Amino acid sequence: MDSTIVLLVITSYFLVLFAISWFTSRKLTSQTFFTGDRESPWFLVAFGMIGASLSGVTFISVPGEVGQSNFYYFQVVLGYTLGYAVIAKLLLPLYYKLNLISIYGYLEQRFGFWSYKTGAFFFILSRTLGSSIRVFLVAGVLQLILFDHWGIPFWGTVLITVGLIWLYTHKGGIKTVVWTDTLQTFFMLAAVVTSIVLVMKELSIDSFWDMMLIVSQRPESDIFNWDWQDGTNFFKQFFSGAFIVIVMTGLDQDMMQKNLTCRNLADAQKNMFWFTNILVVVNLVFLALGVLLYIYAEHEGISIPARTDDLYPLLATSHFSFFAGTVFVLGITAAAYSSADSTLTALTTSFCHDFLRIETAIPLKNQVAVRKSVHLGFTLLMFLVILVINYINDQSVINAVFILAGYTYGPLLGLYAFGLFTRHNVKDRWVPFPAILAPLMAFFISSNSEKWLWGYKFGFEILILNGLLMFIGLWILKKKVD
Repeated sequence: MDSTIVLLVITSYFLVLFAISWFTSRKLTSQTFFTGDRESPWFLVAFGMIGASLSGVTFISVPGEVGQSNFYYFQVVLGYTLGYAVIAKLLLPLYYKLNLISIYGYLEQRFGFWSYKTGAFFFILSRTLGSSIRVFLVAGVLQLILFDHWGIPFWGTVLITVGLIWLYTHKGGIKTVVWTDTLQTFFMLAAVVTSIVLVMKELSIDSFWDMMLIVSQRPESDIFNWDWQDGTNFFKQFFSGAFIVIVMTGLDQDMMQKNLTCRNLADAQKNMFWFTNILVVVNLVFLALGVLLYIYAEHEGISIPARTDDLYPLLATSHFSFFAGTVFVLGITAAAYSSADSTLTALTTSFCHDFLRIETAIPLKNQVAVRKSVHLGFTLLMFLVILVINYINDQSVINAVFILAGYTYGPLLGLYAFGLFTRHNVKDRWVPFPAILAPLMAFFISSNSEKWLWGYKFGFEILILNGLLMFIGLWILKKKVD
């Protein structure tokens, strides 16, 4: 694609984002950045959450990963439905009842100071690493299709990427994000639909149903894997998907902060129901696109890239029509920012409320300045983490995100499970120790499982083991019920 056209498209896109930022941040209260004044329409939140949940990882990695692991990822997606039901029926009522801004305030009320700080710390660690991986993936595509042409190094691309996010979120926060995520979701889905239509036309596929029939006949469309020893076994993937959703959405300040901007609990639950159903369908569409991309590459005699994450960007920018390539650029740009903008807002919220106690420990006249400093600090931290990831990355990013989540979200899973399903309190000051030991033990067990457990190989279900180890650690530290 012509780099000048790409630059024009991205510039126009950001002008729209800045306009939304200006519109949503005109009338601000001291809590607007954190709560959106709790007046977001539920359907707007539901649609915007699709983009935030999918992000650049699904947009690029899922279609490419089809060539390596078929439709097995859809087993994880089916597990999502169970996880979202738990969130809607168990966690959302709890958060609304306690009227929380940071969801980790629950841990302080349930266990005490150190449990609270431990939970907030692991969220900040998890989201900083996870979102940096997502932005890294998309920054690599932008580097390929635009910034290489202008002689800008990768660190410059990353700096521009995170800097733009800071610009349109630093004032309005979550109120701005709810609206920008809606626009970004639209462009992301438009790119996928356009790509599918284009490939269908090139392959002379006349209808959607013919396309689905062709996809279903390919070996890559195999959904279920019943080999219990394999990391992509159905039961491992399904229950991993459920727990991944519980921790990466229900125990995640980023995703829950959007839900808590709804007017009431009923609206938040309605949002979760519709969001879940649409997300399942959208993931199936992404997987179908993956098969079509491989068929298209075979048909055109195009070599498959060594990194499957590069397949979709390569075809869209070098082999698709000008219009399809332009829409792809919009989609990949939207994918980058739909996740990262809300992450920066959530990290700022958590640090301000969970560590700085901004509402009580900092004078009102200084709160905005402190919040802006924290927001800028996390922007710079994300920039540095992305550069480190660029140095060490060597695998499909979709796998990297979930493997990482299995280790960093495990302590949160154990903490909340112990708080919700037992009546015991714990020796609060000792809680950080099992939170550190559980991921280390899980990694050690996973590394030796094939030797110790008759060939059993852990997949994403390492999260469940990690959470269980944390739960056991808390049980050891429990106090007697009064």
